[in-house]
Amino acid sequence: MYTIFQRTEISEPALFHPSDIIQKMQDFPEICVSTFSENIIQKFSSLDGVEKIAELYSANGVLPIYKIRYKNTEIAFYRSMVGAPACVSCFEEVVAMGAKKYVLFGSCGVLDDEKVKDHIIVPVSAIRDEGTSYHYQAPSAEIEADTHSIEIVENVLKNCGYSYIKGKTWTSDAIYRETCTAIAERKAEGCLCVEMECASMLAVSKYRQIPFIQFLYGADDLSSDTWDIRDLHLHGLNHAEKYMLLAFECGLAI
Repeated sequence: MYTIFQRTEISEPALFHPSDIIQKMQDFPEICVSTFSENIIQKFSSLDGVEKIAELYSANGVLPIYKIRYKNTEIAFYRSMVGAPACVSCFEEVVAMGAKKYVLFGSCGVLDDEKVKDHIIVPVSAIRDEGTSYHYQAPSAEIEADTHSIEIVENVLKNCGYSYIKGKTWTSDAIYRETCTAIAERKAEGCLCVEMECASMLAVSKYRQIPFIQFLYGADDLSSDTWDIRDLHLHGLNHAEKYMLLAFECGLAI
């Protein structure tokens, strides 16, 4: 029996589609921004003028989708669920609602602290050590980010005066199975960080032909023999405004 990891092409057609269960909204903003931090979403959803425009439903509960006006442009934003399958499902449904451009940001584990330091990470490719991406793109060891999208992030970061580093990320499904051996192997392959969604989001955005941008910020440190949690427990709250406004700027620049 062939699994998705052995097939040379993805299977078509799907039995059902997001549009079969999600109704398109006439005035849904073209730009959609998402992050994984509940703290950041709560901070921005409480601002004056922000309104809830839709909801994402699952057995885990309801995720509100909000709308904010930024530089005379309406932008949708919501909290993505952690992990490739859940994150991709949310993406599929907001695209069905009407989103046409998508920006995602979130924390990651740092594999090379000397290189990353306090820089924002711009992924140029992701090692596909998860399963979701294989349902959207044929098997390969890595998946590359769109060159134009990388250039957009770079320009935004330069214009805003923030330091950054471009590099490879390792997308894994198992946060508690980031073994010392695997970390050493991925670091030797040039990975700057590890996270759980990038490879799958690159794959689904290519499949759906939706312009997609992602940037990452270091949280915990996995680059030494001892795990350093650092500010992982704060989930980006220290720099919430910086990250969210960078995402808005990237959305406008797509």
